[in-house]
Amino acid sequence: MKDLTNGSIVRHILAMSPPIMVGMVTIMICQLVDLYFVSSLGDAAVAGVAAAGNAGFLVNALMQVLGVGTVALIAHAVGRKDRPDANLIFNQAIVLSVLFGLLTLVAGAALSRAYMRSIAADQATIEAGTTYLLWFMPALALQFATQVMGSALRATGIVRPSMLVQALAVAINIALAPVLITGWGTGHALGVAGAGLASSIAVVVGVLMLLAYFRKVERYVAFNPAQWRPQPRHLKRILNVGLPAGGEFAMMFIFMAVVYYVLRDFGAAAQAGFGIGQRVLGLIHMPALAVALAAGPIAGQNVGAANSARVRDTFVKTAWIVTIVMIGFMVLAQAKPELLLAGFSNDRETMEIAYLFLRIISLNMVAQGLIFTCSSMFQGLGNTKPVLLSSATRVFTYSLPAIWLSTRPGFRMEHVWYLSIVATTLQAALSLWLLRREFKKRLAPVRPVEVVALAEADPVTRPARAPAWRGL
Repeated sequence: MKDLTNGSIVRHILAMSPPIMVGMVTIMICQLVDLYFVSSLGDAAVAGVAAAGNAGFLVNALMQVLGVGTVALIAHAVGRKDRPDANLIFNQAIVLSVLFGLLTLVAGAALSRAYMRSIAADQATIEAGTTYLLWFMPALALQFATQVMGSALRATGIVRPSMLVQALAVAINIALAPVLITGWGTGHALGVAGAGLASSIAVVVGVLMLLAYFRKVERYVAFNPAQWRPQPRHLKRILNVGLPAGGEFAMMFIFMAVVYYVLRDFGAAAQAGFGIGQRVLGLIHMPALAVALAAGPIAGQNVGAANSARVRDTFVKTAWIVTIVMIGFMVLAQAKPELLLAGFSNDRETMEIAYLFLRIISLNMVAQGLIFTCSSMFQGLGNTKPVLLSSATRVFTYSLPAIWLSTRPGFRMEHVWYLSIVATTLQAALSLWLLRREFKKRLAPVRPVEVVALAEADPVTRPARAPAWRGL
């Protein structure tokens, strides 16, 4: 266990961010590897896999319920030095991970084809997406267990084991993808089914490795079968924090589904170009998101320790780091989008759409970074309802106008991207306002002597005497 209530906040962020980022990047690489090898099968296969991947937002919503609730409550317990409560929350979260995994398998088998029919541009895309989903569902179901174990470690300040496990899983996926998709070395090409199967095998290995780590190495939180009987009061504690955060991902599912819906009349190339651009955009968001996620456990432990000044300072330093990172990637996306998108499709029309998407949508990177930061701070505070509110606002300010615009004469796909910039900027402004309000409600006012003491205790930021953005 790592105590995040003392020491330099910036050093804690910089120490935790790289392993978190590597873990997230490896997951994204799995998806990009699938797209890369599937691209040889044609636009319908690429569009089908990309659109099917959007269903992962719904599963990610459930994983967020577990992950956010686990991180927040265990971090608070660590800050209070309450190890028994941390262990109880961990084991109750394991119970929920099993239930959610079973639900994912059943829903995936029953609804995959209906989902693809609702958004795909043609029958070939429907078939490709449905096949991929059915083979990919075991991976999604097993990720609930890895989410709980990784979140418990992150709440205690430990991030390296999850990174190593995810990196190995990606290596396995990269090795298996060409073999199963195109039949390299075997002569038995499984196509899009092979993409889903490669990911599922890789996740199985990752789960087994994390289980071995918890059984042999981890001591602060551990599996305890005596605590696996569902306890409604503690399950409710997890869900109260996690459900609004899960709702945020559900809002993203709606957001992405609307994009695919309004693009369907432009054909499979448009959906494929968007799918490639969106996956690459997610990849270049990872460094900023990793920094933001590192702030959650730091804020959470300090909330548990009743250190209000340190919670506020965590936000300030995180927001500045995230903004600098996002500006750098925005400049790269504007100047050389081909460096980020090279190699994902040989179809000129598909790649031109991807270039256009990345150039336009990168203009909202700073706003998106602030949204990430606010979301992580709300998780650390243990109240994620404002996150759901801001996400719902983005969906409504985007979805209804986008659908209306798609019915107007002269509608072009770039209108979808420009509208997204407006909606994201509004969400960032609302998130900042809600966080300021939450700070005033939940944190004690910071006395001047506390601000000076905090600045002196953090050698990385010395000689600064007070945080910027004081109003927050």
